[in-house]
Amino acid sequence: MPTRAGAEREWAGDMGSSRNEASDVSRAMAGDHDAFAALANANADRMYALARVIVRDADRAEDATQEALVRAWRELPRLRDPSKFQAWLRRLLVNACYDEGRRIRRRSEVVLLSDHYPAIPDQSSGVIDRDRLDRAFRRLPLEQRVVTVLSHVEGLTHEEIASTLGLPLGTVKSRVRYALAGLRSALEADDRTPVASRRGQGVGGGRS
Repeated sequence: MPTRAGAEREWAGDMGSSRNEASDVSRAMAGDHDAFAALANANADRMYALARVIVRDADRAEDATQEALVRAWRELPRLRDPSKFQAWLRRLLVNACYDEGRRIRRRSEVVLLSDHYPAIPDQSSGVIDRDRLDRAFRRLPLEQRVVTVLSHVEGLTHEEIASTLGLPLGTVKSRVRYALAGLRSALEADDRTPVASRRGQGVGGGRS
């Protein structure tokens, strides 16, 4: 299992530290289309990247991103704290990814992108097979995958994940703990599975 990639919060990026964000959020909340367009343009690429990690499909990631932005425009006037815009927007995106996951009806297509897991350079100890990680993630419930992505890819703390998803902190910690245990069990089970059998368990691609 990879460690958290640095302490920086990539989600917020340059926009998160921009002095213009607070102004754009306030104006967008008042119905300013141009201000919302500025927010959407600043965050769309990062939203898509996160969605792609979760749903493992380019088209569905695009759908989730667009749906989250539509919801953001519709619900922005009800945002209570403009300073929480980034966490609020991330939560809308995660919810849109949940909806995409329900639509495809096959958990095997909602997996963590293997590209986020670098190979171990020590060949003598064996490079971690990214396919094994994909198979392990496919076996986790979607809610466990989401907290794992937010923790180990986005680099969020448990408290930040709880705020993003609107969940009790204890629930987040439990899901992370169960996810890690599930991954460990899945990888151990994979070790016991003949290689020929694994080849028939490839990741599904494209729209169904």
